[in-house]
Amino acid sequence: MRIISGSFKGKRILEPKDKNTRPLKDLTKESIFNIIEHSNKFKIKLVGSNVLDLFSGVGSFGIECLSRGAKKVIFTENYKGVIPVLKKNLLKLKSTNNYKILEKDIYKENNLFILNELFDIIFLDPPYKDKNLYKILTSIEKGNILKKNGIIILHRHKKETDIIPTNFKIIEEKQYGISKVSFICLLR
Repeated sequence: MRIISGSFKGKRILEPKDKNTRPLKDLTKESIFNIIEHSNKFKIKLVGSNVLDLFSGVGSFGIECLSRGAKKVIFTENYKGVIPVLKKNLLKLKSTNNYKILEKDIYKENNLFILNELFDIIFLDPPYKDKNLYKILTSIEKGNILKKNGIIILHRHKKETDIIPTNFKIIEEKQYGISKVSFICLLR
């Protein structure tokens, strides 16, 4: 895996040694960023944005955001088998310090509330078998951490049928191989 574009373009991203982490494929990642840049269904500018990367894994999405000019990225990961790889990938960037790693379980009460920030983009890439999407989205809404025109990008298995709270709306959805990517807004 490599960083696709921006100031860190071409740098390699280390992958996990075990099979418990499913890194975001480069083709899917590139498609997500093309949609962010060119969609007329939402108005998000990656440059200068605040990004929350939930279930960060090795950090490929958040690192790509940093490379493309995001103001700040918070990486959230609690799987001990992948956190050292995430840290190595971020240390390899050397020239950036506009990120934070939160080693917490986001399902625990208040772990999203302690962020005390507003985000333009929240990237959700939970394990395919994870059935807690409703709870995560409810926490995002209760915590009031998504900016008014912000988007949530959800990466799931294409056969997964998640139930989302009524205050959220899928505004665009694409399939890539066995995965699907949904762009979700919060109705206010």
